[in-house]
Order: sequence, then C-alpha cells, then structure tokens
Amino acid sequence: MASHKIARISSDISRIISEILVNEARDSLLKTITVTGCNVTSDLSFCKVYFTSLSNLDKKTLEKELNEAAPYIRGELSKRIDIRHTPELKFIYDESIEYGKKIDTIINSLN
Repeated sequence: MASHKIARISSDISRIISEILVNEARDSLLKTITVTGCNVTSDLSFCKVYFTSLSNLDKKTLEKELNEAAPYIRGELSKRIDIRHTPELKFIYDESIEYGKKIDTIINSLN
C-alpha cells in the first residue's frame, strides 16, 4: 500500500515542480528545464528530481543552478502539496535521453 502512496506523491511532486519552473521562475534558464521524473524515499525525507534541458549549457551548470534554487522550489512545493513533511530536493541531470539518441544513431547507421 505504501508504494502506491509514494508513487502518487512522486508524480505530484514532478508535476508541481514543472509548474513552478515554467510559471514562477524568474531566471529564463530555469524555464527551459523539463522534469523527467522523481524518486522519493519511503520516509519522504529526500527526493531526487531528474531533469533535462533544451539549452546548450553544461550539465553541471544546470545542476548547480537548480540545486541553488532548490530551497525556493521546496518552499513553493510545500504550499501546494498536502503532506506533513516536504522532502529535500536534489536535482540530477537525466542522461537517458542522450543515451537513447546515441543508441538510435547506432541503429540507424547499421541500416
């Protein structure tokens, strides 16, 4: 039963963070970010937020910017989600899209 609750909370957190980044971020760099998923621990103390971006900036720069904005995003998240303890946010660049593109180019080169 708890895993369904955690999955629902992860989905809600992902959706709300996306809304916050698109609608309320002052930095134009943050508006280019797409949240691809969230992993919340079972005790709701930590949340890894996976993201990707269309901008040409370095991955480390994007991670640094988002992790600096994490307290603000967490504060806005706590206003919008109805849970007792809002988890600490850690933003991680999602490598899976680039990996998928690489595999796609390999498959296309074989044909």
